[in-house]
Amino acid sequence: MLSEQKYWNPVLETLDQEKIQRLQLEKFKKIFRWAYDHSKFHRGLYEKAGVTPEDIKTLKDIRRVPTVEKSMMRGIQRKDPFPYGDALCVPLEDVTEFHQTSGTTGQPVYQPDTWQDWEWWSESWAYILWAQGYRPKDRIFFPFGYNVFIAFWTAHYGAEKIGAEVVPGGVLDTQARILKIQELKCTAMMATPTYVLGMAETAKSMGIDPRSLSIRRITCAGEPGASIPATKKRMEEAWNAKVFDHAGATEIGAWSFECEAQSGGLHVNEALFLVEIQDPQTGEYIEEPGRRGKMIITALDRQAQPCIRFDSKDLIEWAPEPCSCGRTFRMIKGGVVGRADDITKVKGVLLAPSAIEEVVRGIDGLADEFEVIVDKVGDIDRITLKVEIIKGREGERKRIETQLKDQLRLKTNLGYNLEFHKYGSLPRYSVKAKRFKDLRGKH
Repeated sequence: MLSEQKYWNPVLETLDQEKIQRLQLEKFKKIFRWAYDHSKFHRGLYEKAGVTPEDIKTLKDIRRVPTVEKSMMRGIQRKDPFPYGDALCVPLEDVTEFHQTSGTTGQPVYQPDTWQDWEWWSESWAYILWAQGYRPKDRIFFPFGYNVFIAFWTAHYGAEKIGAEVVPGGVLDTQARILKIQELKCTAMMATPTYVLGMAETAKSMGIDPRSLSIRRITCAGEPGASIPATKKRMEEAWNAKVFDHAGATEIGAWSFECEAQSGGLHVNEALFLVEIQDPQTGEYIEEPGRRGKMIITALDRQAQPCIRFDSKDLIEWAPEPCSCGRTFRMIKGGVVGRADDITKVKGVLLAPSAIEEVVRGIDGLADEFEVIVDKVGDIDRITLKVEIIKGREGERKRIETQLKDQLRLKTNLGYNLEFHKYGSLPRYSVKAKRFKDLRGKH
C-alpha cells in the first residue's frame, strides 16, 4: 500500500550520488536548451556570455552559464507578452497560474506557470509532505489567505496529491481558524513560524490550550524560524506537535525539506533541483561541508518561466554527513541561515538577524515577538532590541535582562540598547515578519 511506503519516490530518493548527478546533468541540458530556444531574455544573456547548449558536457561546464538575479527579472516584466515579458517560454494562452513574489526585497516579480508546471509544483510538495510523515489519513488545515503570493498554494495541491484531506481557512480570522481546527479535529497545519506562535497566543487568549487541540504535525515556510532550534522548540511546546521546516520561493519552487529524522538540516530535492554554493566574496564554488556561501539554484523541470542558475542570495552550507533517514539527497546544515543581502556590518561586526532570533526565543520569560532597529548616534552604530516579557513574569525582568545581554554578547559579539515593551504591544504578523530594520541608509 502507498501509505506504507517510506519514500514518496523510492527510486529517486535512494539513488546513489553518481547517478543523481548524471540525471541532473541531462535535465540541465534539456532546460538550458529549452530556455535558449524559447526565451528572448535567456538567449540574449547566453549569447552575451558566449555559451551555447553544445558547450554543456559536464556539471562543471554549467558554471559557464551566467546567473540570474531577481533585479534582472524586474527589468523585463510588465512588457509584451504582458505582463511577463521576454522570459516567457510558452504561448500566453498556455499560462494557467499567476503568482508573484512577496515584495519583501523590492518590486514583486510575476511568475507564470503552465498546468504542467503546476503538476511539477505539487509533485515537489508530495516529496516534502511524505518525508514529514503526512499520509492520506491526515486532515490538514491551511490558515493562510489565498492571495497572489505562492505561500502554501502548492502545498494545498501537494496534500491533495498524496490523498490527504484539505481544509482551506483563507478568509477566516485567527480565532475562527482555531475554532475550525477544534471543530474538525484537524491533525496538521502549515504556516510561517511567526503565525504558528501567534495562533498559539490567540488560542490561549480564547481560553483554549493549543496543546489540547488535535494538531500533531506543523510544516513551516517563509522564515528561517523552524530551523532555529529555540524557535522550533517554542512552537513544538506550544502545540505539542512536531514542527518541520521547508524552504522554497515563488520564482524557484519547493526545493528543500526537513524529514522525520530531523537530522539538523534540510534535504535538497536533487531529483528536481540543482543546487550550487558560491562564496559571496571570491566567487569560488564550495563543494566541501563546513563553508557557508550563497545558493545558486536551477529548477530542472519548470518551463513557462525557467529558473536557471538563479542567485537566490540564501546562505547555506553542505552538511558533513548523510541523513539517517536513508535518502541520498544531500543536506544543507541548519537549513537556510539567512540571506547574503541581510547580513549587515554593525560596529565592524557581521550580524545575521537569525542569531538575534535564536537568543530571544531561547530565553525563558520573553514573549515570541521582538524588533531590531539599527541606526546611528552621531557616527556610531546603535542596535536597539525591543522585546516583551510574558504576562505574569514581569518580576523576573532583572534575570531576563542579564541573561539577554550575556547571550547577545556571546552569540553576536555586540552590545544592544534593550527596550522592554508591554506584552502585546509589538507588531504581530500573519505572513512574513519584518522584525529587522536598518535605518542607516547606505553604509
